[in-house]
Amino acid sequence: MPADNVQSLIDQLHDEAEMDRPNDLTPDVGIIMGSDSDLPTMAGGQGKRPGAYVALADELGFEEQTDYTDAPESRFTFETFVCSAHRTPDLMYAYAETAADRGIDVIIAGAGGKSADLPNMTASIAYPLPVIGVPVQEKSVDSVIGMPQGAPLTAVDAGKSFNAALSAAQILARQYDDLRDRLVTYHEGLQTDVGEASRDLHELGTPGFKRKYWDE
Repeated sequence: MPADNVQSLIDQLHDEAEMDRPNDLTPDVGIIMGSDSDLPTMAGGQGKRPGAYVALADELGFEEQTDYTDAPESRFTFETFVCSAHRTPDLMYAYAETAADRGIDVIIAGAGGKSADLPNMTASIAYPLPVIGVPVQEKSVDSVIGMPQGAPLTAVDAGKSFNAALSAAQILARQYDDLRDRLVTYHEGLQTDVGEASRDLHELGTPGFKRKYWDE
């Protein structure tokens, strides 16, 4: 039997699934993780590489929706939950089972350890909703990508939840031109950065480039 606070989350998810709210008022992307210790990888920060939160909120203008019935002003939003496949399987099942009815269009699921089952279990339950798996550690890769034929799961390399978020946005961009434009603008910014670095390296030479960029 789930703990009371877990059961309250399960009940909340099922209640929200019955509300039939318009898509523009519900989270577009669901980010779930097996433990709050996965948050530095899934969100970024604390000395980690940028994560899914940075990609969505800082690069693409999404807002985090923390109240299902009170959507932020941004058209594109995401939500975050901890759903352990092993410690709270009922919560994981409820999240995956209700995601589509709650308006979620794509799920990013991250898990660590050798038994990183959250992404693939979520993909099985939420099917045909697309799920993008994030192995939080190198040792999690085989567990995350080890899905049998007929049970698809898209996955990124270990720790690269930033790329998972970009992939989620690409899926959504097939429906929304505005989001497609944001992705193109982001990519053009990467190209500009590479072009500037290339010119500076060539014109300043290696010692000058190191002084400008590495000694700042």
